[in-house]
Amino acid sequence: MRTVVVAEQGFARAAEALRRSPIAVDPGVEATVRAIVEDVRARGDEALIELGRRFDSPDLAGVAVSEEEWSAGAERTPADLRTTIELAAENIVSFHRHQLRTTWMHAEEGRITGQLIRALDHVGVYVPGGTACYASTVLMCAAPAAVAGVPQITICTPCARDGGVPPAVLYAARIAGVRRICKVGGAQAIAAMAFGTASVPAVDKIVGPGNLYVATAKRLLWGAVDMDMIAGPSEVCVVADETASPAFAAADMLTQAEHDPDCAAVLITTSAALADQVRVEIEAQMARLPRREILRRALDENGVIVVAESLDQAIRLADECAPEHLALMVAEPFALLGSIKNAGAILIGGYSPQTLGDYWAGPSHTLPTGGAARFSSPLHVDTFLKKSSFISYSPAALAAAAPHLERFAEAEGLHAHAEAVRIRVGRANAEPAGPTGAIDP
Repeated sequence: MRTVVVAEQGFARAAEALRRSPIAVDPGVEATVRAIVEDVRARGDEALIELGRRFDSPDLAGVAVSEEEWSAGAERTPADLRTTIELAAENIVSFHRHQLRTTWMHAEEGRITGQLIRALDHVGVYVPGGTACYASTVLMCAAPAAVAGVPQITICTPCARDGGVPPAVLYAARIAGVRRICKVGGAQAIAAMAFGTASVPAVDKIVGPGNLYVATAKRLLWGAVDMDMIAGPSEVCVVADETASPAFAAADMLTQAEHDPDCAAVLITTSAALADQVRVEIEAQMARLPRREILRRALDENGVIVVAESLDQAIRLADECAPEHLALMVAEPFALLGSIKNAGAILIGGYSPQTLGDYWAGPSHTLPTGGAARFSSPLHVDTFLKKSSFISYSPAALAAAAPHLERFAEAEGLHAHAEAVRIRVGRANAEPAGPTGAIDP
């Protein structure tokens, strides 16, 4: 794990060490994904079953999860886990209800403008699977869509080797308002939801994390269907002062690093002593964890400790990092909150571990990675909404605006635009007052 001391090596070098490179486009992966996409477009379910047998379960017989299989699987979820899923769903729904916005209208002097806000008709959620069970991803992606009012939510997830879907995923889908589950994983799942097949309906938008093949498919098919984001490996940045617990800081760095060797863990601290203590704690905690080999690779390749000269400088460096998760472990964390510009999720105080955000607190854990927090947001209710503007002018209001409209149109060489105004103003002046189709407030 690298160490950068700003007082010795400078701010620019520290900032460079913290920046994550965009996800590289691998020509070999892209070629494979293009072939899968075209196969699914051409052969539909036949291609999905063939690819599913190759990558997931050799006994895969069909794509759609039947109501009987869904109900039976959900019932196998242990009672205590059901309770946890239900309570987590309540927290997620409660948080996202605060984000709801409604259609609005503004009227003055013969002019009415406004915005229609409508939910998307159909959303697809990709849930990674195979040997893992990501019931939390179901909740974090599907529940906000349901809060937004999306009437149809479809999940695609790879099945296990036995051809089944984990019971907890099935139960979470039931709780979150999902209408359909399909046993399809990888790039083929993104293609199926983009184009539609006999078993997988075409959707308006695809959300949810995935591996490099999934991310590549999302990039290639963006435009055929909308996407939430191109997510990369997970990352965390811990900002800590001398009051922070070295054990807490180390635990948070290990939390994200255990996902994958490409994940990043960063500590920015004003205390050189704390930096040394965190290194010791990381080694002690890592020795007790089963995924220590993954952790070792992630920290060796993508772990950074920066010793900053002040908290203000530490926050500036955190903004350069623009992390997926930002943990504030300082004496007065709320005093720093207003200074933060770039972060996906902000965990405030020593007793707010990332685990809360991943499973429980309420905000979606689908977050921008790779520095994308500079320009994008976590998955939220607006992810599933679309907006249409509307305009209504009375004859008098149009006449008042006409000189400006004509001047703009003619300056741009668009004379039909100007004529569309003149013809209306001329008719309004020639005709007696009466109904016009405009709404007079």
